[in-house]
Amino acid sequence: MKNNFPRIIIAATQSGSGKTTITAGLLAALKNRGLDVQAYKVGPDYIDTGWHELAGGKISHNLDSWLVGSDKLKKILVETSSGADISIIEGVMGLYDGGQGGISSTAEISKLLDAPVILVIDAKSMGTSAAAVALGFREFDKSIKLAGVILNRLGSDSHKKIIVDALNDLGIKCFGAIKRNEEFHLPERHLGLVPTAENNSVDAIKKICAAVETQVDIDALINLAKNSSPLEILPKSQILTPKSLKIAVARDEAFNFYYGASLTELENLGAEIIYFSPLNDETLPEGISGLIIGGGFPEMFAARLEQNKKLRAEIFHAAQEGLPIFAECGGYMYLMRELIDFDGKNFEMCGVIDGVATMTNKLQTVGYVEAEILRDCIIGTAGEKIHAHEFHFSTAETSDEKIFKCRRMRTGKEYFSGAIKKNLVASYLHIHFAGSQSAARNFIQACKNFQRQ
Repeated sequence: MKNNFPRIIIAATQSGSGKTTITAGLLAALKNRGLDVQAYKVGPDYIDTGWHELAGGKISHNLDSWLVGSDKLKKILVETSSGADISIIEGVMGLYDGGQGGISSTAEISKLLDAPVILVIDAKSMGTSAAAVALGFREFDKSIKLAGVILNRLGSDSHKKIIVDALNDLGIKCFGAIKRNEEFHLPERHLGLVPTAENNSVDAIKKICAAVETQVDIDALINLAKNSSPLEILPKSQILTPKSLKIAVARDEAFNFYYGASLTELENLGAEIIYFSPLNDETLPEGISGLIIGGGFPEMFAARLEQNKKLRAEIFHAAQEGLPIFAECGGYMYLMRELIDFDGKNFEMCGVIDGVATMTNKLQTVGYVEAEILRDCIIGTAGEKIHAHEFHFSTAETSDEKIFKCRRMRTGKEYFSGAIKKNLVASYLHIHFAGSQSAARNFIQACKNFQRQ
């Protein structure tokens, strides 16, 4: 059975062209019209989805063919967009950029979802050449439904006319032309945009929304989305078990990198997710049988994390008692004995892992990874392989046993990573439980075993 799922993809020629800015403004504008709008982000990015959520009012989901696979990706979109008036999917990097062989590129996802694409072009310092760029992107792969463009960072009406006239000569539709405004610039730092929890994001969204409402043909975009090809309705995921255990998940300004559908996978397996703040709470939630500490920016809040000695001590004790703990990237750093920030200042962390995390000015790793589990643990058995993503500006030195043998998909480089201790698994790797369902089931089983003790 098939049904219409109105959808469009906002792509770009390259990173920094304004995809997130325009997507956020469009989401807010559609919401202002009273539409139920669902947002998505192609690829593994956590921060852009936070801007989507703020603008559109709903959790934004990642669509990543490496982390979850093509079939599961479609299932996530169909299930989460059911009932929505329109879905807006923000691309990643440039339209054709992705992992090795184009895995999880915006182009690949557009084909998987048979979705029309709008190409954002940063037209600053370009005139007619912007039309040539659009033509090249359209002709590069004609199987992609490139419906038109949105011009960004225009200097004047005459600047717009030069480009639009050239686009019209090529038969390329211009859906909008946004003038340059430095107030639209979203704050950035070493991992990309600053999360919405840390800045005055609401005002920025309002300004961007006002520009989109007056400078983009929203009606034309809605009609384009409504004319998307029907998608097959897949059987809905069933709740496998009733809620039978509690899992604490760290969530605040320091730790907020989570995939919504990933946590839903744990809920479908019987977990009740209870959020807590390593910055503000002095104790873990009561009655928990598992603990997850995701990625984020512990380096930016290291002093406050250090000051919360009671919680750090409780986490250390819980690990000693065998509480199943799964930590990714920022959570991995937080569980170490020490964190050294960009200025070389040392901060005490939880001490669960005998190691030191050190921030560096150089990007250490970014990209997709295949990780082989080295010995039986709370997320799997020795020899199992997991699809993951890694992105960090820090190094980790630990004497604890490594848990993963990793292979970078782009270069083929192999290395050992992470730490294992009792019922703890921690590393720089980000995984998606919807794509690593075996890991999800194993973690839930470990939590149940602990609960029975």
